[in-house]
Amino acid sequence: MNFSALPKIELHCHLDGSLRPKTIIDIAKREGIRLPSIEIDELEKELIAPLECESLDEYLKRFAIPNSVMQSKENLRRIAFELFEDAAQENVKYMEVRFAPLLHVAKGLRVEEVIESVIDGMKDAEAKFDIKGNIILSCMRTMSIKGAFEVVEKGKEFLGKGVVAIDLCASEEEGFCGHFVEPIGLARDYGYHVTIHAGETGVGKNVLEAVELLGAERIGHGVFIKDCTEAYEIVKEKQVVLEMCPTSNVQTKAVNHFNEHPIYQFHQDGIKVTVNTDNRTVSDTTMAKECTIVFNEFSLSEEDYRQIYLTSVEASFADRETKEKLKKFIN
Repeated sequence: MNFSALPKIELHCHLDGSLRPKTIIDIAKREGIRLPSIEIDELEKELIAPLECESLDEYLKRFAIPNSVMQSKENLRRIAFELFEDAAQENVKYMEVRFAPLLHVAKGLRVEEVIESVIDGMKDAEAKFDIKGNIILSCMRTMSIKGAFEVVEKGKEFLGKGVVAIDLCASEEEGFCGHFVEPIGLARDYGYHVTIHAGETGVGKNVLEAVELLGAERIGHGVFIKDCTEAYEIVKEKQVVLEMCPTSNVQTKAVNHFNEHPIYQFHQDGIKVTVNTDNRTVSDTTMAKECTIVFNEFSLSEEDYRQIYLTSVEASFADRETKEKLKKFIN
């Protein structure tokens, strides 16, 4: 199958992990930001995580450079636009992009300005290309609970205007869900959808708690439900959708090799899975690449692709009208 030509849906993509290296250099030169190198080949070595990372934490070190150029309204708008443009070029019809607003206030932007700038970039792209999108606001698990409340409160005015969901991300420790019950509960009360990074490292129980304590409708990664029967059963029973990112999972050592990834086993067993990039630059990938890897490794059929595409549409936080349009792209 030619995955470049097929319509695609992406539900798990981080803005700060998906910058064009050329854009980073351009902004850094203009604003006097120091980079390890202004040669694209050299800079890419700093931005792209190797396939043999030691851990999730090593992978996450790749985000410092991108965030240094994501501190103005103009830059955020441009970077969001370019991400949607890149996705549209490979026939992604709908994409949900996530980012942590509190990472972009270092030079004085207000949280509301950060969110608005990213939405503006997305809307610029929607006007120009055949793609639709929505925004997910991430709270960093490494920051205070107060920070999570701040993101929930300040993002509230953008619900229905581009923002659809709340997320928890960053380094994963066992039992993190218990700390965030109140801010995520408030987000649900306000009308945010909920997707939570969990089970990306070796703690399947975090997925169970993300569903039970936080009301997660989707799980970012969820690989380690394979080692936790209770988590596996609740995901299957409640049809919680897994946002799976194969290349990223090999890089962070959630799995050692692509052929060990549980995505196909989950799919065969009736668990709802989707295919995503996680971070286009850090993982040096595209949706076409991710689909090719999964379908080559596990010899999936066209019908498997159709099912995963339709699962992605239904699992998206788009409105019903958008979902019906997206379904029409695939027979």
